Amino acid sequence: MSNKITIYDTTLRDGNQAAGVGLSLSDKLKIAEKLSDFGVDYIEGGWPNPTNQIDTAFYKEIRKLNIKSKIAAFGSTKRPKTNIDEDPFIGDLVAASSFGTGVCTIYGKSWKLHAVEIIRCTPQENLDMIAESIEHLLGYYNEVIFDAEHFFDGYKDDPEYAIEVLKTAKQAGASYLVLCDTNGGLLPSEFMRIFENVKLKMKDANLGVHLHNDAGCAEANSIIGVEMGAVQVQGTINGIGERCGNANLCTIIPALQLKLGMQLVSAEKMSKLKELSVSVSDIANIGHNPSLPFVGDNAFTHKAGAHADGVRKNSLSFEHIPPESVGNSRRLLVSDQSGRGAILEFLKRILKKDIDKNDDIVNTILKKVKTLEAKGYHFEMAQATLELLVYKEMNVFIAPFETKSFRVIEDKNGVQNPISEATIKIFDNKTKKEIHTAANGDGPVNALHNALMKAIGEWYPSIKNVHLKDFKVRVLEGSKGTEAFVRVLIESNDGINSWGTIGVSTNIIEASWNALLDSVYYKLLKEGNVTSDTDF
Repeated sequence: MSNKITIYDTTLRDGNQAAGVGLSLSDKLKIAEKLSDFGVDYIEGGWPNPTNQIDTAFYKEIRKLNIKSKIAAFGSTKRPKTNIDEDPFIGDLVAASSFGTGVCTIYGKSWKLHAVEIIRCTPQENLDMIAESIEHLLGYYNEVIFDAEHFFDGYKDDPEYAIEVLKTAKQAGASYLVLCDTNGGLLPSEFMRIFENVKLKMKDANLGVHLHNDAGCAEANSIIGVEMGAVQVQGTINGIGERCGNANLCTIIPALQLKLGMQLVSAEKMSKLKELSVSVSDIANIGHNPSLPFVGDNAFTHKAGAHADGVRKNSLSFEHIPPESVGNSRRLLVSDQSGRGAILEFLKRILKKDIDKNDDIVNTILKKVKTLEAKGYHFEMAQATLELLVYKEMNVFIAPFETKSFRVIEDKNGVQNPISEATIKIFDNKTKKEIHTAANGDGPVNALHNALMKAIGEWYPSIKNVHLKDFKVRVLEGSKGTEAFVRVLIESNDGINSWGTIGVSTNIIEASWNALLDSVYYKLLKEGNVTSDTDF
């Protein structure tokens, strides 16, 4: 196992090939800056060619930024039966070199099936194309990396030919020979057998791995590859990529550094890993997977009562690394599966004072949570409602207004999309007045939200900054049909903070109204508008 491992990021190309992802030039430049700041060794920008204006422009613009990583242009070997000086693939890469890009990565066929049936050349012609392409590009680049496409499938089909491909690329001057599992179906046992054989045949070569995740083994195989002698790992942030994705660098990097003791980046940069992961998801406009190892919101989240109690006493009991080492944090969820330990930690956090595990409030809240969750409440995504529940049970919550009535009318009135009109009647405890108002909206919940903002906005101006960020409805008892209970989860945002609230009822409008009320109450609570003077 080598002490020097280079990390090669392909998010801007492989990641951009994922379904639902379409990175703009600005997106690519932002991600490249973040990758460079984190400390990856290579950033592959994409495939420069006349039909791909974004990738071509990337190589022109990236040199204007303070990028510390090496920037790699990507392409393929020359076409069969073309002159190297006239080949369009090679010509595009030569043109990209004029932008100051010092590294070029090309892929070539290492599987006879692809050589003969896909690009329609003889096996020897394929070898000649690989050698000629690398040698030619070294006249324009400081370094050429060779990606042996479909290497593992090619090796299983014809080991001698696959090895000959690597030998040809090495002799031509490639700095790294990267073994690609392009179809992503490789199991660890196969990977180890083939990699060991390659290492014996290519003793002096710098071997790398580029693995896809179609069998769910890309990260495991990448880590095993490093343990067996690979000196470069290619992958993407969060594992985004075509089909099932690429090897996830946000899993591989901390595993290599924190588990195997390799120094890839500084401890300070490693503590920014989650920030990098979330930023790339945001820029790519895709949801950040909460269940990602190391960097997901759930990676250090404990729900079972025994687990929460154990991790409070000794974090090693249920956590494999300190969450802070990768920029994450521990969460103890309060639910019907919680013990007093999780409730205790939640109360300490929101009340900001020491509380004993045997205090009455701990048992009271635990009992209340279990009762409500049995009825369909779900506090994992509704921490604001849970916090309000605590203050209500402690008798320090003062509702700023009370609901007298509400209703929603859907008026189609001959148009394709009906107009939702909400009418509400509330009693404002601040002014001691009854307020009766109405508002329209895009759907019943939006109409209720608009009516509520209209009713209380004069006395609580900051409430106008609150908007609904997400709205989810789930039927809890499908067998009861339209009589079933429904759970409504609302995520609200005021431009700075986000919070979740919940409502449960057989009436979807009532459930939505209750979740909406809690959202407003929580905003006012945080501004000190709805609590008594009690010291808690």
